[in-house]
Amino acid sequence: MTFAIAPHAIAAIPVSATDMRFPVHRIYCIGRNYADHAREMGSEVDRAQPIFFSKPADAIVIDNGDVPYPPATRELHHEVEMVVALATGGRDIAVAHALEHVYAYGVGLDLTRRDLQAAAKSKGNPWDVAKGFDCSAPVSDLRRASEIGHPQHLRLSLDVNGERRQRTDIGEMIFSVAEIIHELSKLYDLQSGDLIFTGTPAGVAALAKGDRFRAELEGVAVLEGRIV
Repeated sequence: MTFAIAPHAIAAIPVSATDMRFPVHRIYCIGRNYADHAREMGSEVDRAQPIFFSKPADAIVIDNGDVPYPPATRELHHEVEMVVALATGGRDIAVAHALEHVYAYGVGLDLTRRDLQAAAKSKGNPWDVAKGFDCSAPVSDLRRASEIGHPQHLRLSLDVNGERRQRTDIGEMIFSVAEIIHELSKLYDLQSGDLIFTGTPAGVAALAKGDRFRAELEGVAVLEGRIV
């Protein structure tokens, strides 16, 4: 095959304790998946219909790399989340079989241009530019489910400059990992290489240039970095 222009490098995440990389196909995210965060954002807790949005695959930042402060915002917010990586996909995946598709777990930040999001919401407009910008998805190395199983109750936390900002137990998610996969597969043909950011707890707040962050999914993954 001859390409008209040089193809871009494949976005890929290191797999912990191996020399392998996980190639990223798409990044799906779920909003308002912790009740305390939904209330914090002035929204109702709702299990009737999950809220999904996406980020481009090349929004990832790996290897604890520096994260550039994005343009066009004065209110960059952190949202710490458990990340799920799929080995296989499909459509209309049953909840009972959903975890069979999971390859690995990690921890990441869903970085958000909150001022742009608020402005879009106030006008009833889409808020893609608030979520899907460059370097908006820093993510840790991935730990394979074959090693750690499928976590149900682990501490998820974020420290900024040594101060605890966010903390929860992943068991507090409104939609479980299996339910998220099930709901996504009703909307999309899920594929190997898909990443899912599973929602953030309360405590979202602003980041500034020079801030250092440390996100942790207890016993599974740690992500560190700096806003530059």
